[in-house]
Amino acid sequence: MADFTFPLMISGTWLIATLASFILGISKSGIKGISIVIVTLLALAFGARASTGILLPLLVVGDAFAVIYYNRHTQWKYIVRILPWMVIGVILGTLIGNELPQNAFKLVMAGIILFTVGMMYWWDRKKSKNVPTHWAFAGFIGTLAGITTMIGNLAGAFSNIYFLAMRLPKNEFIGTAAWLFFIVNIFKIPFHYFVWGTIDADSLMISARLLPGIIIGLFCGVKLVEMIKDNFYRKMILVLTAVGALLLFFR
Repeated sequence: MADFTFPLMISGTWLIATLASFILGISKSGIKGISIVIVTLLALAFGARASTGILLPLLVVGDAFAVIYYNRHTQWKYIVRILPWMVIGVILGTLIGNELPQNAFKLVMAGIILFTVGMMYWWDRKKSKNVPTHWAFAGFIGTLAGITTMIGNLAGAFSNIYFLAMRLPKNEFIGTAAWLFFIVNIFKIPFHYFVWGTIDADSLMISARLLPGIIIGLFCGVKLVEMIKDNFYRKMILVLTAVGALLLFFR
């Protein structure tokens, strides 16, 4: 990995990275759908590939906080359905990540997200209370989530769609997603360290220096989540997920 000592001395780079860590804290506290902003800011600060190794330990810290705070709301049956598919997706993402053209990848992913968000909006307008139970739904969403979380730490959009489709209330949504990503992000660490080489002593030092931003963001985010009602939360996640997908076109 490249030496990051000099970039960290540049105030602009440091401010961008700190802002990204603050937004990450807000995201992990329950304001979902803003992961594209975090990924983009860190990529601007450190480069697309290197930033993935810096971000992953920060994600695990945020996940750990969310697991502790929202653990009582976790619905394990939904994790069991999607987790094996995400594991498969992570392995596939590791294999193809070095070869896949980034422009093609982000355009296809953005298109899929927007189509699925549109489907979810139409579904909500119908006021249907049914949830998808076929294994293919969890398989499709879970595999895409696994691939995208490995290549770009952008699985949030797909997991949002999955949990929205299951019609989980706000706190159950946050608690279940927290455990899912805590497990998946820990699973990703060996691939980043041994296969891609994006995690090393230098990257961990940078991650450690960004921890205060996450902690402040977590506490701010918890206060925001408490003020948001369940019905508005669902609409907010749909909108943020769609905006994130649109931003991919310009990333």
